[in-house]
Amino acid sequence: MLSKRQRTTILELHRQGKKIRQIARLIEISRAAVKKVIRSASDEVPILIRSEKAQLYRQRILELFASCEGNLVRVHEELADEGLDLSYPGLTAFCRRHGIGTEPKEPAGQYDFAPGEETQHDTSPHIVPLGGKKQPAQCASTALCYSRMLFFQYYPRFQRFECKVFLTESAGYYKGTTTTMMIDNTHVVVLRGTGADMVPVPEMVAFGERFGFHFKAHEVGDANRSARVERPFRFIEKNFLAGRKFADWDDLNRQAREWCDRVNATYKKHIRAVPRELFAVERLHLKPLPAWIPEVYRLHERIVDVEALVSLHSNRYSVPGDWIGRRVEVRETKDKVEIQLGPRDLVTHERVWDATGERFILPEHRRPRGQGIRKHRPEAEERAILELVPDIAEYVSALKQRTRKLPTLALRQLLRMVREYPRTALLGAIREAARYGLYDLDRLERMILRRIAGDYFRLRDWEEDGGDDE
Repeated sequence: MLSKRQRTTILELHRQGKKIRQIARLIEISRAAVKKVIRSASDEVPILIRSEKAQLYRQRILELFASCEGNLVRVHEELADEGLDLSYPGLTAFCRRHGIGTEPKEPAGQYDFAPGEETQHDTSPHIVPLGGKKQPAQCASTALCYSRMLFFQYYPRFQRFECKVFLTESAGYYKGTTTTMMIDNTHVVVLRGTGADMVPVPEMVAFGERFGFHFKAHEVGDANRSARVERPFRFIEKNFLAGRKFADWDDLNRQAREWCDRVNATYKKHIRAVPRELFAVERLHLKPLPAWIPEVYRLHERIVDVEALVSLHSNRYSVPGDWIGRRVEVRETKDKVEIQLGPRDLVTHERVWDATGERFILPEHRRPRGQGIRKHRPEAEERAILELVPDIAEYVSALKQRTRKLPTLALRQLLRMVREYPRTALLGAIREAARYGLYDLDRLERMILRRIAGDYFRLRDWEEDGGDDE
């Protein structure tokens, strides 16, 4: 179809006296098309009015669209089964033109931020090569909305403690804070509500007041509102992590900080500027950091176990031996684990980020050679039994392995029988029990009682009385 500009040109050349063949050659169209425009004497593009094939089936298409839950592939299959001759592209074009199953697109807006107005914060799960193996990690990131300065760090988990640690480091990286901290309705900060109705946790409100900012959440589904921080996550995953290996978490975060320094000093085409240069302007509008920033910590209470160890996140940290059974206070910071018994009793360990289940013992808490706990120290009951009846040593050894009771309880019961029953009956019953592999001490005691029944009980007189005590 000829455009309005082509039609205007044809009419102008015709008024100048040009022939139809010359006009067709100049515009590179057919002579028939030139004649049609000259006959119409108008440069307006005619509106095509033609019936649509799918218009006849509109009502049926609407019914199938509802029953097939909006799946146009199924709608086309049902129409084909009913014998209606309609192609799938024709069906989708008809639905698109008439707004069936589609919503009209609205042009995207643009958010403008003044220097020092807002910082956006979010997290994203990534897989990082750490210590020779890949493991999941949480990438926490912040971005200054005006200058597009970026800062991110990685953590094995991201709870309220890690959130406060990261935001403290972020404020130190930017050497200031903005008025607003935009978040993505995360449960780490949100107490209840979403978007404009979001109420933050009082603990996080107090944390924000320390640095002079307040938390704000965007509406659910409005991802464009936090695009300043969400957009770089793919860039971090595909650029920073690609081809890099990290020894541990400290090495990972150190390289992340260096990468941020380099990227923030690089020209960005989408903003036509260098973030570091824009930051020189924005930094004048940031709120200054407090004169003193307290270290972020998480407090726990533990009782020292019998190995003089304190458990924290599946890791076990050593303390002095005389603390066994005492209640201690464990202060967990970003890099340290401080275990405190009293004002003057403090043990400091380097914090292990991963839950390894291992024991971490300081050199001063190691026992000197030869003073460790003996694993096979005989019980006091066992020593007493062997002192009284040394002939049953083999039975005692087998009893500890094959008894159904706790070995200590079984040895106590055997010690009682050794002290109460005659030696001859006891040894005879034990020899018989050992021969048959019998280690049930209740049955052993009944065997002893049968052997001494005639010597210590008047059974005959009791039988003559008819077995009645009265």
